[in-house]
Amino acid sequence: MGQIKSALRRQTEGIGARRIYEDLRDQILARTYGTHGVLPSSRSLAGELGVSRSTVTVAYEQLAAEGFIEVRHGARPRVAKSVVGGSKSRAVDALPTHVVPLSEFGKRLRKDPPKWTAPSGHPAVNFRYGDLSPADFPVLAWKKAIIAAVTRRPARLAYDDPSGALRLRTALQGFLWRSRSVRCSVDQIVVVNGSQQGLDLCARLLLDAGDRFVMEDPGYLMASHTFSSTGAAPVPVPVDRDGLQTARLAGIDARLAYVTPSHQYPLGGVLPIARRHELLAWARQRDACVIEDDYDSEYRYDTKPVPPLHALEGGHNVVYLGTVSKTLSPTMRIGYMVVPLALVSAFAAAKQIMDRHTPLAEQEALASMLESGAYDSHMRRVRRRNAERRQTLLDMLRRRFGDRVRIEGAAAGLHLVAWFDDLPQRSEEALVRTARSKGVGIYPISALFDRRRQGRARPDAVGLIMGYSALETRQIDKGCRLLAAAIDEIREQ
Repeated sequence: MGQIKSALRRQTEGIGARRIYEDLRDQILARTYGTHGVLPSSRSLAGELGVSRSTVTVAYEQLAAEGFIEVRHGARPRVAKSVVGGSKSRAVDALPTHVVPLSEFGKRLRKDPPKWTAPSGHPAVNFRYGDLSPADFPVLAWKKAIIAAVTRRPARLAYDDPSGALRLRTALQGFLWRSRSVRCSVDQIVVVNGSQQGLDLCARLLLDAGDRFVMEDPGYLMASHTFSSTGAAPVPVPVDRDGLQTARLAGIDARLAYVTPSHQYPLGGVLPIARRHELLAWARQRDACVIEDDYDSEYRYDTKPVPPLHALEGGHNVVYLGTVSKTLSPTMRIGYMVVPLALVSAFAAAKQIMDRHTPLAEQEALASMLESGAYDSHMRRVRRRNAERRQTLLDMLRRRFGDRVRIEGAAAGLHLVAWFDDLPQRSEEALVRTARSKGVGIYPISALFDRRRQGRARPDAVGLIMGYSALETRQIDKGCRLLAAAIDEIREQ
């Protein structure tokens, strides 16, 4: 009897080892682990699969014998370098061709996905907007705050308020009042995973399929994509040097309007007080909500701060959005919303359904920096540094291009728009390729114009959105020199 059981066990382990071998082989061929990818140890994989270690060892020995992996004593198995070739793998070839049907929104995204604006390779100078300089990050202050947050013994280990940690919301309440004249209760503040989640909450709670929403044109495409995910349709309204042309709102019925009034993205206009009141009056008349994205209001250079929309009429139909992505780091996904009192419970419930709450350690650390004044000190320092970068970029553009460049939106924020009116828009793609071949990442503004709006096509000239907050002054000088060389090359063609 013992011999029979032993034979059955060996047979079962043989079948198990064969299955493990085949699965690992297919994963290796599909480049799941990549060249020289490290596989789990036999002990850990056996524990995960619920089999004996000897079963996994048999599978690994077979993979090694066939040259799929390399095994060394005391080290975890690695994918053999010779395995990953240039042709398609057997595992990829064997994938089924059936495609799961998508929603209408999914179909639109597959056809025209949002572009992640990272250039191929690593350009020596990257003028991409939104990146920050690692040298500006307050390492010591954040380290101190985060260590205190994670080492403090918690009163309990449980899910927290979906609206955010009370300590952070209280600190944000004071910060918003003193920095932006936003008066609100703590209950009106909802902490989110970056302003993008705030936009998603607004889309889910304020729009239905078939509704319409107003978007600045040109404007922030990620907001438009988010609102469109509900089945709602954008109504593009043009902007000028002063921001949204509110006079054009007359006759437009929409449930929501998304605006960047403090520093219009991307053209940089500051919405005048008269237009602000006109926008709020339009929203009141139609029971619409205004989404005020105050994404980089901390950076003002040549203009005085203008009161946010939320501060003008009590914020009864305004959702105010803020973020630390432009002050601390875009990798730190912390944002905040100030919502009308009547909508507090709905936003809190939606946030809970989405992800329970934003990670608490980061919330506690940010609250600590706000309370101690470390955040304000950091802001004063980076504001000075970015003012220097901005001035360097302005000086270098004027030095390299003179009156051949027209600059917009430089009075605030972390970017400007440089127009080259003597370069036709059709040369845009060639300029991007030529600049990148010289080590410069540049980003045309044409992609941010709504193609569907009648009466205004994309601009006739090349316009570039030039972010400078991740660059040092010497890089800005070099980038403008290389950009000038690329433009000269395009003009000669």
